[in-house]
Amino acid sequence: MARVIGVGGIFFHSPDPSALMAWYADKLGLELNDYGGADFLHADAGKAFPKGARTIFSGFKTGTDYFKPSDKPFMINLMIDDMDSMLARLKEKDVPLEGEPQDFDYGRFAWVMDPDGTKIELWQPIEPAG
Repeated sequence: MARVIGVGGIFFHSPDPSALMAWYADKLGLELNDYGGADFLHADAGKAFPKGARTIFSGFKTGTDYFKPSDKPFMINLMIDDMDSMLARLKEKDVPLEGEPQDFDYGRFAWVMDPDGTKIELWQPIEPAG
């Protein structure tokens, strides 16, 4: 029986997609493909975090403040492999954080806003015990 096995892509409107993707490449280090987007290979995430890598697909109740200061009805969570290095990169590139980074038993988190006003949640998974 057919079933959904993952998220195949995230696609969105932008007034200037090329400039926006250039921001992601410069500020967050995404490697852009020949089509101007970025490919995230599942094997890379699984290699870095064999038990912790996953994609969450979840709704939030309308009116939540979690996506603030963005006024968009969505947020993008990007999995990263090294929070300390990413925080240093963001500081070097003069990208302000939204709030303070936070650590939980399921990962480390930090937040930034992209030039189009989308809140980006950066997540470094933590391998579960056992």
